[in-house]
Amino acid sequence: MSRSQQRHQKREKEKQRIQHRQEKAEKMQERKANAQKGKNLDDMLAFLDENGNLTTTPPDAIKHTPRQQDGQDGAQKQVDTGSKH
Repeated sequence: MSRSQQRHQKREKEKQRIQHRQEKAEKMQERKANAQKGKNLDDMLAFLDENGNLTTTPPDAIKHTPRQQDGQDGAQKQVDTGSKH
């Protein structure tokens, strides 16, 4: 009797190994299909909307204009006093 039980256990283990290999191969195929590598830059970019949330659509260029700081462009203006040294 012990021989038939051993044979049955071996068959069951072999079935489990085969099933595990198949599941592993399916997972590998799924990962390959959903791979992020090789996508272009536009697909990987994310933008912030006016509320601070991430979106995939770029903001409108008309809505967002650069702020001007009281007519200054960030550089110190030198005042010419007209005196020569």
